[in-house]
Amino acid sequence: MPNSKTKPASKPASKPEPKVRMTDTQLLRLPNFRGDKKKHYDALMALRDKICAQMKFHSDEALDAVKNSSGELTSMSTHMADAGSDNFLHDMELNLMTNEGNVIELIDEAIERLIDGDYGKCLDCGCDINPERLVAMPYAQCCIRCKSAREKNSGMPPGH
Repeated sequence: MPNSKTKPASKPASKPEPKVRMTDTQLLRLPNFRGDKKKHYDALMALRDKICAQMKFHSDEALDAVKNSSGELTSMSTHMADAGSDNFLHDMELNLMTNEGNVIELIDEAIERLIDGDYGKCLDCGCDINPERLVAMPYAQCCIRCKSAREKNSGMPPGH
């Protein structure tokens, strides 16, 4: 009769640890980059700061959309057309904030790739991303060829 406290014969394979996202504070405390890495890091952080400021603006606008003329919060406009306009503006500001939040996430991932030494490499094919593309979109994940293929393939990587 086997002992119920015996250990299993083999240890189950451990899963790789999920990659932990860096916080804003960690992003700002990175080692001193030099040369191209510093140029890319500065461009990413400048763009990140700009988008964070835009998010703050849209957040303020979304909150203002639910205030009446006296500055108090209200859920009712005085006229149905005003209510429709207010709701449209509120939804638009929230959608813009969502899109900007997605870009900030892409920027944070690009900074992680910069730290890991993978920045400027296409995630799909591994080729270098054109430097002009990185100037225009510093958080680009794919080269033009793979990005075009993804657009034709409903956002999926080539070969899927």
